[in-house]
Amino acid sequence: MYPVDLHMHTVASTHAYSTLHDYVAQAKQNGLKLFAITDHGPDMADAPHYWHFVNMRIWPRVIDGVGVLRGIEANIKNQQGEIDCSGPMLDALDLIVAGFHEPVYAPRDKAHHTEAMIAAMAGGQVHIISHPGNPKFPVDIRAIAEAAAHYDVALEINNSSFTHSRPGSEPNCRAIAEAVRDAGGRLAFGSDSHTAFTLGHFEHCLRITREVDFPEDRVLNVTPRRLLDFLEQRTGKHIAEFADF
Repeated sequence: MYPVDLHMHTVASTHAYSTLHDYVAQAKQNGLKLFAITDHGPDMADAPHYWHFVNMRIWPRVIDGVGVLRGIEANIKNQQGEIDCSGPMLDALDLIVAGFHEPVYAPRDKAHHTEAMIAAMAGGQVHIISHPGNPKFPVDIRAIAEAAAHYDVALEINNSSFTHSRPGSEPNCRAIAEAVRDAGGRLAFGSDSHTAFTLGHFEHCLRITREVDFPEDRVLNVTPRRLLDFLEQRTGKHIAEFADF
């Protein structure tokens, strides 16, 4: 299993059940080296206030040998690709994941979803698109894969989409992996954990990428350094505490 997990929620997103401390302990147990906490952006009903994200600066970078990235799962709000992450939040965060969530962006049709997702990528703030295979938000898969490669945004294969979230995602996820492979883009794996017990679980992500022969050198989770270099390239920010990761 890969040692980096890029999508999880704490009790700050009130439909989740674990704390930062829980995740650190589980990461140690599971052999993870680096993870990102990505609670929901403030436009979601159960999300923390934007101060939560700004105040992540008080977290230690490394806790008991495990690196912790300060992240968000922002919401794509409209067809113009706006997200609910701006100003001081952007300055405070290391990782911006963004995707569609029904309470913020009501499902419409493939053309609208595709336009909104590409606009979010083009805005330059988003590093990873979360669960783009959600069947409630159909997209032009080839178009988003080509846009993601162009804007150097990773598309996520979300492990929970194969278990208890977003049923019916698997055919779309396979098609996304194939399209990203052919477009020369990157994939990111996320457990989308809402309890620490599933941290680092990528069994379905790995199965899909192996079935389509996706190049491992374009998966961000393979090593901490690969993910950190990607973020530094995208943001220009060097995190000194992770120099040895």
